[in-house]
Amino acid sequence: MQQEEEEKKMKVKKGWVTVQVGWEEEEEEEERELERFNIPIWYLYHPLLEGLLQRAYDVYGYHTHGPLKLPCSVDDFLHLRWRIHKESLPLHHHFLHSC
Repeated sequence: MQQEEEEKKMKVKKGWVTVQVGWEEEEEEEERELERFNIPIWYLYHPLLEGLLQRAYDVYGYHTHGPLKLPCSVDDFLHLRWRIHKESLPLHHHFLHSC
C-alpha cells in the first residue's frame, strides 16, 4: 500500500517537473524533509529562475537522484513562482482575447 502511494507521488503530468524546495540543515540531528512542488517545465527557462538553477548546480551538481532540488526557502520559492505566474498572465490574457 505504501509503495503505491509513493509511486503516485512520483508521477507527474506531461509538461511538468517536480522540484524539492528548502534548506537542508546539516547541523540538525533530524533531517528536514524538503517540500515538493510540481511546476510547468517552461518555468525552468524563465530568467527569474536562472540564478536559482545556477545555485542548485553549485550546491548539488548535475548528478542528483530524484526531483530537482532548489536551495532556497519555501517562502522565497513561493514568491518566485508567484512572480513568474504574474508575469505570464498578460501573455495568456492576450491569447484568450485574440480568439
